[in-house]
Amino acid sequence: MRADVADLSYEQARDELIEVVRRLEAGSTSLEDALALWERGEALATRCQTWLDGARSRLDTARAEKTGSAEDHRSGTAREAALDDAAAALDPEEDDAR
Repeated sequence: MRADVADLSYEQARDELIEVVRRLEAGSTSLEDALALWERGEALATRCQTWLDGARSRLDTARAEKTGSAEDHRSGTAREAALDDAAAALDPEEDDAR
């Protein structure tokens, strides 16, 4: 039995979406099965995008929460570099624009 899409982690949804695409590309399913796979794939893609949007929001919030403490000032460069790396992983095109 397949899990409800809303209960899937990003990795679970991504992996299942990859499998759906593989099965659709193989073309060995009936029209009815292909339509069901397509619908499941759309739901999985939406779930993945929701996870990515949430991650982007968390990164944006972390970037905005800069404090003036000495510790934050000393570690700010390393922290910002780590946040930039995480943002680039979510949106490779943004990394190219820098």
